Amino acid sequence: MQTTNPKAPAGKHFGFRLAVYGAALLLAAIMAVEAVNIAFYDPWGDDYFLFRMQGVLANVDMSALTWIMFGSLFVLLMAGLPLAFVAGGLGVVFLYLVGDSAMLNMVPSRVFPMMTNPDLAAIPLFIFMATMLERAGLIEEMFDAVYQWMGGLRGGLAVATILASTILAAMVGVVGAAIVTMGIIALPAMLKRHYDEQIALGSIMAGGALGVLIPPSILAILYAVVAQQSVGELYAGSVLPGLMLAGLYVAYVLIRSLLNPAVGPAVPVEERLSLGAKLILLRGLIAPILLVVIVLGLLFTGVATPVEAAGLGSFGAMIVALIHGRLTLDGLFGASLATAKATVMVLWIIFGASIFVGLYILKGGQSFITDSLLGTGLSPYGILFLMMFLLVVLGMFLDWVGILLLAVPIFVPIVKSLAFDGLFGMPGPTPDQVLVWFGVLYLVNMQMSFLSPPFGYALFYIRGVAPATISMATIFKSSLVFLAIQVLALMLVVVFPALATWLPGVLYGS
Repeated sequence: MQTTNPKAPAGKHFGFRLAVYGAALLLAAIMAVEAVNIAFYDPWGDDYFLFRMQGVLANVDMSALTWIMFGSLFVLLMAGLPLAFVAGGLGVVFLYLVGDSAMLNMVPSRVFPMMTNPDLAAIPLFIFMATMLERAGLIEEMFDAVYQWMGGLRGGLAVATILASTILAAMVGVVGAAIVTMGIIALPAMLKRHYDEQIALGSIMAGGALGVLIPPSILAILYAVVAQQSVGELYAGSVLPGLMLAGLYVAYVLIRSLLNPAVGPAVPVEERLSLGAKLILLRGLIAPILLVVIVLGLLFTGVATPVEAAGLGSFGAMIVALIHGRLTLDGLFGASLATAKATVMVLWIIFGASIFVGLYILKGGQSFITDSLLGTGLSPYGILFLMMFLLVVLGMFLDWVGILLLAVPIFVPIVKSLAFDGLFGMPGPTPDQVLVWFGVLYLVNMQMSFLSPPFGYALFYIRGVAPATISMATIFKSSLVFLAIQVLALMLVVVFPALATWLPGVLYGS
């Protein structure tokens, strides 16, 4: 017998749909009136049709405008709308509300320079390189080799996952692909060996997030474009912090497994390969690792630009796939389609956010934020920590491209105006090193955003491939220790700037 009332949910849905339709009709009516005003009335005159929204926020002070702009952005993003269209759409709306129809000319003036920036061409090329290597099945071979070499240690499978993710980060620079792939390959192997779920999940998420920091990071290219900085210097500056962070992850897993062998048991002796068999496994890694060394070597030595190095990497990835007998038309088509989708997503976010932030800066937002931060009375390091905290908070709710376009254009000029003399008696970065140092700090911070509950991307990437028996609460808990390690790494780079500035100084003399 039916005990529930089927009409109750329908009534709720009807009320929701009615509210949505009402809001849509109201918006359509406003747009229709404004279209008439733009088409038939002088925008600088006093006459208008029914009402005019043009310039209604022109005299609003900067503090209120900041709350209105970023508050509306936050509300729409929390409603589940995509950042690319929300930021661009709000940018166009606020252009009209704070100015007039002539201010809409700012849209092409902000978008076209981005479209013609040559460094952005490296993004689809590096994404294609990553996708090609993934579809060629080389990642599975790499993990199998590292797994066989490290499996005899307590916690060896988690260590192998972190090391494989580090190598993978140097191959692909795309976080999502690394976490999903390692989740499919490494997670079942660790769970089969009765590894602690939190160590298994955390090592995959933290290792996959290294793609944000270790070259050829896609985010580093975008940061360099926005901050008008050398991509090569930023890549060089992120190498040592990336390796240090991987080392901290490995140390944590080994120490935990040493203190409690049950959280990371070693592979049984009968399942381990001989030294000769292990050496044979390494043959499959020669070509992809050689490709990475060549690409990054040409980039760091200045022989090739980022775009040229990315182009060579894309071609090399196809050659590596051919050597392994896995270069097919279906694979090329799939890699090209995945590259196009990822690139379009990134570029739309860049265009939309550049309009939104460009308007905010044009209206004096840069001066307002600068005066607000300097007015706190904090020291330069206090202001830096406040920026890092704001980035962490943003990382809980926004994706990394959105944070980059919203925060970096505002933060970089402030950082350039500050003098960092060092902490605890250690020397600070010199003025010509500050941008590289802050860029590396930003990249380390963005790794934290991937693991930060409640909306860190890595948490949902691993949820998609983890068994249904693993709860979301377990996934959240598994990220916390590795988040603490990332905070430690961030503090080390703050206190010891040479971690980020030494290698660029050696390679580029800066």
